[in-house]
Amino acid sequence: MLCWFTWRCLGMCALFCLGGCCDNVSSICGAHSPGDILIGVLSPCHSKVDTLHERTEPKGFNCTNFDLQSFVRTLAVIHTIDTINDSGFLPGVRLGYVVCDTCSHATKAVQIAQHLLSVNGSLSVQCDLADRVPVKAIIGARYSEVSITVARFLGLHLVPQISTTSSAEILSDKLRFPSFLRTIPSDVHQTRALARFMAHFDWNWVGVVSGDDDYGRAALLSFLQEAEKAQVCLAFHEVVPHYLDHADSERRIQEVAEQIRSSDARVILLILKDQLVVHLFQEAMKANVSRIWIASDAWSMSRNVAGMEGIDSVGDIFGLSFITGEIPGSRSTCGTCSLARAPRTPSLRSTRSCGSNASLSCPNCSNNTTPGVNLNLSYNERVATWAIAHALRELLQCNETFCSADNFPPWKLLRELKKVNFTVDNRRFYFDESGNFLNGYHLIHWVKDGSNKRHFKVVGEYNLIKRDVQIDRGDIDWGNTNNTAPESKCSQPCHPGYVKKVSNISCCYNCTECEEGTYSDVENMDTCLSCPNGTWSKRGWSQCQTRVETFFTWNEPYAIVLLTGTALGELLLFAILVVFLAGRKSPAVKVAGGWFCYVMIAGLAVSFASVVLFVGRPNVRICQARQTMYGLGFTLCLSCVLVKAFRTFLAFLFDLYRRHRLRKLYKPVAIIALATVGQGLVCLFWLLFDSPGMETSYEGLTAVLQCREGSPEGSQAGFGAMHSYVALLACVCLLLALKGRKVPQRYNDTGYIIFSVLIYLFVWVCFIPVYVTKIRQRSAVQASAILASNFGMVFCHFMPKCYMILCKKKAENSPEAYLERVRIFSITSVHSAFARRSQDSGMSSLGTATPRGSVDFSPARGSVCSTIKEEPQVSAPPPLLRRRTRRCSV
Repeated sequence: MLCWFTWRCLGMCALFCLGGCCDNVSSICGAHSPGDILIGVLSPCHSKVDTLHERTEPKGFNCTNFDLQSFVRTLAVIHTIDTINDSGFLPGVRLGYVVCDTCSHATKAVQIAQHLLSVNGSLSVQCDLADRVPVKAIIGARYSEVSITVARFLGLHLVPQISTTSSAEILSDKLRFPSFLRTIPSDVHQTRALARFMAHFDWNWVGVVSGDDDYGRAALLSFLQEAEKAQVCLAFHEVVPHYLDHADSERRIQEVAEQIRSSDARVILLILKDQLVVHLFQEAMKANVSRIWIASDAWSMSRNVAGMEGIDSVGDIFGLSFITGEIPGSRSTCGTCSLARAPRTPSLRSTRSCGSNASLSCPNCSNNTTPGVNLNLSYNERVATWAIAHALRELLQCNETFCSADNFPPWKLLRELKKVNFTVDNRRFYFDESGNFLNGYHLIHWVKDGSNKRHFKVVGEYNLIKRDVQIDRGDIDWGNTNNTAPESKCSQPCHPGYVKKVSNISCCYNCTECEEGTYSDVENMDTCLSCPNGTWSKRGWSQCQTRVETFFTWNEPYAIVLLTGTALGELLLFAILVVFLAGRKSPAVKVAGGWFCYVMIAGLAVSFASVVLFVGRPNVRICQARQTMYGLGFTLCLSCVLVKAFRTFLAFLFDLYRRHRLRKLYKPVAIIALATVGQGLVCLFWLLFDSPGMETSYEGLTAVLQCREGSPEGSQAGFGAMHSYVALLACVCLLLALKGRKVPQRYNDTGYIIFSVLIYLFVWVCFIPVYVTKIRQRSAVQASAILASNFGMVFCHFMPKCYMILCKKKAENSPEAYLERVRIFSITSVHSAFARRSQDSGMSSLGTATPRGSVDFSPARGSVCSTIKEEPQVSAPPPLLRRRTRRCSV
């Protein structure tokens, strides 16, 4: 059914045709209804002013492009005013209205505002219009650009202005716009919601297209701030002229479409009014551009855009819309083509619409929508009208039957408006300190319905209190196999094991591998995480693995070699002990040292046994015991070698005076005891003040368990002191052996002493740099050094004697043979000594003079000679020599 809307307007001028048929009120505003209190309505019933750029004289405005949605918003205000009048909410007071078309332009809106505040057709120049202003409050305007301009003018006289759609953040500034209120949140919430919505789907690479008006600039600035917080980056930003007939408008839209086509950003935010979006989508369709479009509230519910031919080809569209409700009775009134009862509303009839033959049909209102119109979008107009009514009820002190009819200035109404707190449809409304409602946003998805047009579906909302979006992902059909949101990122995701290395833009990065000991187990991590204790990772790993403990194990080949050597050493010592016990009365055993040979064997046995503690899992007790066993055992052995070297040195020292003095120091038991006790004290202080312990060192995925030869804070001083003590004893032995090396062959242990000590010194000098550099092989290195030192002692001190005992003939191993060697050595040594003395004193014969301090062959107590029985001389030596030789008896 078709019906024509007409308005009763002083001669029935065409509805909202500006610059029209009469020179009175209809030349400025299109419709009005008288009342005790007038409410002005600023509505952009037309979307543009033709040839505005050609306007050079203050003539009328030629408005075109009828906007049905804005017209329906206006009818919602009229319907609510009639409802209030009919309900008796303001007893005795009738509300009237004046509807004015802004044509979506700020300059036209200022002209209207001046008209609404004029008295008797003219605007007073005085600052305070007091109670003479006919219009006490104004509802509008739709666009922020227009509201900003009008609000500056209305703020001069503190005339309350309530907008239902202007969301620019700047309008919350009460210093600049003291009389501006709105029934929606500020854009600061919208831009935050947009940024959070993008972050929800990990869209961090987006393009933005905004208008060059105040709304576009303010919304862009706010979005940039919120996007940075949500880690959303701009791939590009383009600005298009807000004025539709701008000379560069078409060219700029084409350039923007090309920029979108060439950009790799898959998500585009459009902060534009719907007429500009229509032009941009037309260009996008021509270029076959498909993207994800994010709509600001200016066009998020635009039926003009949703009804475009081919709209399905541009891609998915999402937007934010203010949370609204349903206007009671709107469907039925639409069905009867009347939004107000006939007696109180200008009549509707057929009329010519501003030079065009267009007609306005009253369409089907099913689902509360019409083609090009969504009646729910008019809900905020209803709330704004009720807010004015509640403020008037308080200001006029209304009761159930009466309201004060006194006239009042607009600023008093503004004061009451800021305090209103009322309920509509079981929802509470009030203005915050910035003059805004906090009613949140719906997240709208433009769903394809197969008819190449779109319908709106709520798939989530933004909660202003929680400051986060709540989205039902199941309600969104992405049209792919997995029904997952497409990606829009500057860089490809960094998989686990990699982290982002950010370049100049925070959202653009390269993926780099995590270093050893670090990991990343989720995508797009900014930094790698350190592996927890006891775990490790290799380069580029996404998780850490438990370290494998390792130590010098029993089954390692080299450990088996060392243990085999230890076992052979112990067996060899046992065999030597048996041989020495069997030949204990032989001169070879007595020359080898007699009873302290067994002490040497015991010390070497302990030293060999310490090697076993260098293999296997270490602990604190093992670390302490192995060093102490080696230190004491080898020191005991070396102290016996020291006694042997000292004995040989004294036995064949021909300087009687020196020998007499030094023989007092020859106390074998005391020397052995003191040397060993000294090492025992070193080890005791080591254990007390810098005790060895166990440490764990890490090499990749391996945890190396080994002994630490000192406390964590120490410098291994005890370890060095112990080895230095052994080295000192070895050097003393070497010095004494070198001094007494010219002795009879059968008594010549000095060569073996020298060789064994040199082996020890060479082994441990080589051990030091290897021990320092081969940290993981320290146990094996020291065990090897101990074995080498021990076997040096065994083969130098015991094997030759065993050979003499087991392999030499009895005659060669008899006391007589040993004494014969001594006699021959003595004759040779004495002759040499006398010859040197004679040369020094000038005498030519042995018997001429006896040098003072002549050689005395009487050996020190416990010397070699004292252990061998005297035998008859093969050839009689000189009397003096014979006498001296006989003293070598048992």
